[in-house]
Amino acid sequence: MARMTPRFQRTLIASALAILSGGALAGGQPDKVVAELQESHRKFVPAEMLVQFKPGVAQALRDLALNKVGGKVLERLRGDLHRISLPQGAHIAAAVRALHAQDAVDFAEPNWIYQTTAVSNDTYYTNGQLWGMYGSASPLFTNQYGSQAGTAWNNGHESCKGIMVGVIDEGVQYTHPDLSQNHYKNKNEIDGNGIDDDGNGFIDDTHGWDFDGGNKSVYDGTGDDHGTHVSGTIGGKGGNGAGVAGMCWKIKMLHVKFLGAFGGTTANAIKSVDYITDMKIRHNLKLVATNNSWGGGGFSQALKDSIDAGAAANILFVAAAGNGSTNIDNSPFYPASYTSPGLIAVASLNSNGTMSSFSNYGAVTVDLGGPGGGIVSTVPTNSYASYSGTSMATPHVTGAIALYAKYHPGLTAAQLKAAILGTTTATASLAGKTVTGGRLNVSTY
Repeated sequence: MARMTPRFQRTLIASALAILSGGALAGGQPDKVVAELQESHRKFVPAEMLVQFKPGVAQALRDLALNKVGGKVLERLRGDLHRISLPQGAHIAAAVRALHAQDAVDFAEPNWIYQTTAVSNDTYYTNGQLWGMYGSASPLFTNQYGSQAGTAWNNGHESCKGIMVGVIDEGVQYTHPDLSQNHYKNKNEIDGNGIDDDGNGFIDDTHGWDFDGGNKSVYDGTGDDHGTHVSGTIGGKGGNGAGVAGMCWKIKMLHVKFLGAFGGTTANAIKSVDYITDMKIRHNLKLVATNNSWGGGGFSQALKDSIDAGAAANILFVAAAGNGSTNIDNSPFYPASYTSPGLIAVASLNSNGTMSSFSNYGAVTVDLGGPGGGIVSTVPTNSYASYSGTSMATPHVTGAIALYAKYHPGLTAAQLKAAILGTTTATASLAGKTVTGGRLNVSTY
């Protein structure tokens, strides 16, 4: 990917930040939000909301709008978007309606809660267990339903050196032997000096940021297994005679934690997506995608705006389709169900080519399938385990994007998305269940 010229960089920054600042009003979808609030499987933070005010509105009018629901500002997320508190026991649906009726408000919505989308089952390439990386003609072991990464590696395309992806998830054990060389360290920040050296608003964020804990630690112990697992599938060190090999043997992963013991909120998801978009722009990083193996909650215009801003900065948002065995064309699962030019939604396949029984699907909403059943990858502490879920399928696609970007430099997010979807292999179990009707195939990358 060629280095951006100053003029192009200024244009990119203006395009992305126009969305982040709320410059283009969206209005939200209050009817959809209120309807989803009635669905018991959608969780949200009690007595909290996100409110986007219209730009240029006087503070007095903002205060008047908040007074209608007894709201108080807890924090400003970006531009005119705020997280507010409501009185305990407040009816969220009524507050959505009341706030949307105020001239000062663009949209208002719950602070939804998201969860990981993995299903743990049992406890690598040379012993035949890493089927998701195999291909029809891969050395040593073959599996036509794998990602075909083994074939790409055999053709000399195993490294994504110089390319970056973001991992938005739980934390990650970045000192894991299979991950330590591929974890991004922010060299624009001096660790431990208590100063925000790069001016991004975060002190000592040398290894990323924890928005759940509100600190610089992106690894908090063995509970951060999910984030560690998906990272190994993207960028587990290959060719070292140990453990697993990720889609990219060499790559840099920027880790951002927003999922904690009780899941993660919309507010923190927004902060995470915006943080990575800002880091790409601020430091001119060759960051092409984020991995998002999580979901739940309900419709959020604010989160969709962040995803769209990332797309404007040429960052693809790869999302797990979810594990509810549900057609999400009819019953949306977020963020996979958002319509965004930069979003790719991924279903899960088993090693025999069947769609995993737990996997969500959707002929309009879900783009393709990837290996997700019985995937071995890295976990704390310096160990390995087999997990299943659309969470496990998603990082195969994120790694594939990085691999394609490495050997086809200079592509936009839209071109990368078209390339990934355009190289899928037709698969009977995905016909009529995904946009492409096919599974990931990186053999020609």
